[in-house]
Amino acid sequence: MKQYEFWFVVGSQFLYGTEVLEIVAERAVEMVQKMNDSGLLPYKLVYKDTIKTNAGITEIVKEANYADECAGIVAWCHTFSPSKMWINAFVNLQKPYCHLATQYNLTIPNEEIDMDFMNLNQAAHGDREHGFITARLRMPRKIIAGYWQDEEVLKRLGSWMRAAVGVAFSKQLRIMRFGDNMREVAVTEGDKVEAQAKFGWQVNTWPVGRLVEAMDEVTDAEIDALMEVYREKFEFATDDLETVRYQAREEIAIKKMLDQEGCKAFTNTFEDLYGMRQLPGLATQHLMAQGYGYGGEGDWKTSALVAIMKAMSRDKSGGTTFMEDYTYHLEKGNEYTLGAHMLEVCPSIAADKPRIEVHHLGIGGREEPARLVFEGREGPAIAVSLIDLGNRFRLICQDVECVKPIMDMPNLPVARVMWRPMPDLLTSIECWLTAGGAHHTVLSYDVTAEQMRDWARMMDIEFVHISKDTTPESLERDLFLADLAWKLK
Repeated sequence: MKQYEFWFVVGSQFLYGTEVLEIVAERAVEMVQKMNDSGLLPYKLVYKDTIKTNAGITEIVKEANYADECAGIVAWCHTFSPSKMWINAFVNLQKPYCHLATQYNLTIPNEEIDMDFMNLNQAAHGDREHGFITARLRMPRKIIAGYWQDEEVLKRLGSWMRAAVGVAFSKQLRIMRFGDNMREVAVTEGDKVEAQAKFGWQVNTWPVGRLVEAMDEVTDAEIDALMEVYREKFEFATDDLETVRYQAREEIAIKKMLDQEGCKAFTNTFEDLYGMRQLPGLATQHLMAQGYGYGGEGDWKTSALVAIMKAMSRDKSGGTTFMEDYTYHLEKGNEYTLGAHMLEVCPSIAADKPRIEVHHLGIGGREEPARLVFEGREGPAIAVSLIDLGNRFRLICQDVECVKPIMDMPNLPVARVMWRPMPDLLTSIECWLTAGGAHHTVLSYDVTAEQMRDWARMMDIEFVHISKDTTPESLERDLFLADLAWKLK
């Protein structure tokens, strides 16, 4: 991951004289220092300038657009900053933008307040002038209001930073496809040209035969080293070490190809394993644990989303994984979803130390592969799906509460998670199907619905949130209105 930073820009003007401008700049430096020192921001905030002219802000935006380390701009108006001088910059801004509506002082100083104080501290109406021009230009933006030293304000700013990093990561994302998507499946299809224009993703294919060649080039010493990593991280619940070593061979080869091509995500399919003895199971799971995105059956959209959400949640410990709603428990009053996949669930979400096991796989027509078997941890999470509706992309986010599975399932040889979707299982099913959500999702304990909403806004795509307050009727109305709005865009 790059060492991203965010630029702090303060709005003012020459009207108030040089002394006021000096005080504004001093305070901006102080604020940035204290916000960085709070420990609540995941990325560094850098004070760039106090803006007094059209040329000043235009130059900063030009610089930001081409600075790879700059993941976004945070602006605040200490005094009144006439909004027309921001127009040229804003129409060319290509980085995420946050308007921090705050003020330097926490309270009104009853005894000291006079006209000098009023001229200096004008955020209350300076921010309104600023808010107007961003609304007038219909800019995608995040507005965070509150005192700049409040913990909640800084946490919200930090959360937005993570979403903005997801945008920066997305713009550079390359996805390696081994084979095509599963035959006759609709939802894993999509417009790769539009995806590159909208998200920045470069989605291309490499032949499975090239992967087989890379596997043949892997040495026993490389496999031995990776087996030691497996022994450190996982419990061996099999004596079939040759099968585990074959998975290690697959992982090493895939990783080499990904790194050589600058790819951070990949897909494969059990329908195209020509020259391979096993479908990558353990190999894929361990690659995801290292931050690579993955999508099963050629699902490149979900693969990209896994990688992006892992980048957004860097340094968090809850976990993010490729997932699939597999089956339901429909006992009245005790309804749950069982999430799993035939092999590929990331161990970052495991409640306990995962076990390496070898079992028969009923599809693919190859040897039985090694895989990690575990239960997912308990806690709140989100399940996210990205679909292509032809005229736009739609991001669907559902709130879920992961629980300890209510049964042992001793004969189910896969990693699994059980959850209670919001607002309840049956309503959530109806809403998910109404919105067109895919069967593949990204399950994350770290990324929040607000962050995904921010990311969707920055990417200019539709966002649908299924929460505890959602009803089928309200969702249908919202989707109908959204469809009209997007047809007009």
